Amino acid sequence: MKNVWEKYAGEKRKQVMDFAEGYKDYLSRSKTEREAVLNAIEIAKDKGFRDIGEFSSLKPGDKFYVNNRDKNLALFVMGEEAIDKGMNILGAHVDSPRLDLKQHPLYEDNGLVLLDTHYYGGVKKYQWVAQPMALHGVVCKKDGAKVVINIGEKEDDPVIEISDLLIHLSADQMKKTGAEVVAGEDLNALFGSIPTDDEKTESDKVKKNILDILKSEYDIEEDDFISAELEIVPAGKARDLGLDRSMVMGYGHDDRICAYTSLMAILEMEKPARTSCCLLVDKEEIGSAGNTGMTSRFFENTVAEIIALCGDYHDLKVRRALKNSKMLSSDVSAAFDPNYPAVNEMKNTAFFGKGIVFNKYTGARGKSGSNDANAEYVAKVRKVMDDNEVMFQTAELGKVDQGGGGTIACILAELDMDVIDAGIAVQNMHACWETASKADIYEAYRGYKAFLKDMK
Repeated sequence: MKNVWEKYAGEKRKQVMDFAEGYKDYLSRSKTEREAVLNAIEIAKDKGFRDIGEFSSLKPGDKFYVNNRDKNLALFVMGEEAIDKGMNILGAHVDSPRLDLKQHPLYEDNGLVLLDTHYYGGVKKYQWVAQPMALHGVVCKKDGAKVVINIGEKEDDPVIEISDLLIHLSADQMKKTGAEVVAGEDLNALFGSIPTDDEKTESDKVKKNILDILKSEYDIEEDDFISAELEIVPAGKARDLGLDRSMVMGYGHDDRICAYTSLMAILEMEKPARTSCCLLVDKEEIGSAGNTGMTSRFFENTVAEIIALCGDYHDLKVRRALKNSKMLSSDVSAAFDPNYPAVNEMKNTAFFGKGIVFNKYTGARGKSGSNDANAEYVAKVRKVMDDNEVMFQTAELGKVDQGGGGTIACILAELDMDVIDAGIAVQNMHACWETASKADIYEAYRGYKAFLKDMK
């Protein structure tokens, strides 16, 4: 199979590299689902998208977005055909594995102040220790004020860290399995060590000093942690990887790499034949639950509102619009890693530099939890890619019974639409720093754009 880089040789290679620069910037600024959604809105507004609340009616070519609680976003470009004829949908998730602060996180232990955490999503816990970490999120106060927190990203910012046991005292630790070597309750982040100068404070003097700093710099009280959403994430920007700068290493490729490429694709739609939609959703890493996850009624409610703005509303039109839609579940796939070849079945594995990856099914063991796209729809997707000279590959998520995983594909399929998983191959998935090929990122963007334009 030809390598995508060969397709973009010479002067053409600049467009691949330039596209990656935009992605690196977005990824570096979007370390939480809130940041990913709000940054996407700003990018979309610059391209002429407006909040749906600004429209009293809709016509072909109208571009708008619907923001669900700053964590879930739907962008639309109205097509020439009536929406009940169906939409072409790209759906990615913007949440990533991380460490969430508990509601009572702050405590002092022998002169050190720590933050108690609860990990989010599937992680190898040992990967999250002894690394510079940042604190991102919001603190919502009782008076309605919202304090945005971002500590650890600027050059002169302090960082935080989850400590690891030194090798000299690790004899017992090293006998444990990878799943046990670091316990979830031990993922506590070091946050301070200077005691307060207040002579009236007799205990927890370091904690008192930290609380004074939080009050002075952020106007936060300890009780405000109860209504906060604060996430510990790897500190630092996405960077080029490899002497040839052919790859991107960054936190949150899964799945902001597909979110960004999907976003860029819909921004280029101008009065398409079928209505184009880009869905950016939350909570995929924990089962897509909650009112910002894909299992919520947000998307169905939004489609109903659009049909009402088009006039002549009927619930059957909502059902038909969903049934007649076609979707790419834009999510990452596991890239072949020469260091760990044994987990792959080589005929059905995704590789760097081979283009966008289609997973007909995901799931685990006997395809449990999978959508498993029908052959007729796969054929239509193949034709769109070939007609637009988009390089693609097909893959499974490792050997049968090796492991597995799921996406939002099966949730949208329950609405009776055709869905297939389509994304970008990633190494180190769910680690603090993941890796992807710039060529694949660009080819996925081209594939998503072709799908929005030509899928029927």
